[in-house]
Amino acid sequence: MALQAPHQQISVQSDKESFLVRLFDTLYARYRERMAYVRMYEELVMSNGGTFVNDHIAFRTLAAEKPALGIFMISRIFEALGYSSAACYEFPDKHFSSIHYQHPNPQFPKLFITQLKTWELSQRARALLQKSLKTHLPHLSDANIASLYNLDKASQAERTRLLRLMVRYFEELPWELPQKKDVQELDQESQFAAWVLVNGYDVNHFTASINSHGADALADIDKTVAAMRRAGIPMKPEIEGEPGTQLRQSSTEAVVIPVPVRDGVRTAEIPWTYAYFEIAERPLMKNPMTGKMERFEGFLGGQAANLFEMTKLKH
Repeated sequence: MALQAPHQQISVQSDKESFLVRLFDTLYARYRERMAYVRMYEELVMSNGGTFVNDHIAFRTLAAEKPALGIFMISRIFEALGYSSAACYEFPDKHFSSIHYQHPNPQFPKLFITQLKTWELSQRARALLQKSLKTHLPHLSDANIASLYNLDKASQAERTRLLRLMVRYFEELPWELPQKKDVQELDQESQFAAWVLVNGYDVNHFTASINSHGADALADIDKTVAAMRRAGIPMKPEIEGEPGTQLRQSSTEAVVIPVPVRDGVRTAEIPWTYAYFEIAERPLMKNPMTGKMERFEGFLGGQAANLFEMTKLKH
């Protein structure tokens, strides 16, 4: 199995699941192309005879009234395709809330969708965001969401159309190019808001499951982080979570790419953070209620809060 199509190994059981595999691998292909650190990780895994399994995918969005935006605008796509909410998280210091979603087929990655509660920002920041939000493209129609829900009955041509539509939704900016000065000013109050303004609803990160490596040299997160550093991959200074706990996470640094903006009346480019690559270890631990060995499949707010900072632009 080629690592650059990490979801191909999933044993699909329906046309909806096949569609999800195609969607996730299509989104991963562009992410991988932009992320040299991911390609370096893949080489490391292959050289050790290991396997890359995607633990979860993260998305970011803005919660606002006009237009109506928030987690639900992304989640309804995946709920139509079989996902359901599993847990909610609050980050009051950062003005975020998140929901993580799981698929009944446990081979599928979890989804972690975060929204910025724009009403908690300053009046100036809200005004800067509204300049772009008022140019938002039309939402995905209920008819298109219904077509996803009824995908098993759709023709091949319709499935192809829907896949292209979903890829555009995540990969294309949903509003007119923001002004450079607005992005830079907004970044002073909320790096998350500035990130969404230039990246839209694009994938924020994919995540390697340490438990699925199947290689002694990468058997735990400490070994994997050390190996990635030796391979020249810039990593987060700390590992989130203590040894022996139910979830430990780390990540690469975010790559910086040129993003298009408006500079007055002309189009220009500025360097901005795009995405990072996360690694997560979920060791088997005894459930005190059942006595069974299980893995924790949720998320821990404190760890997530620190990982959000990986897209902070270094000035």
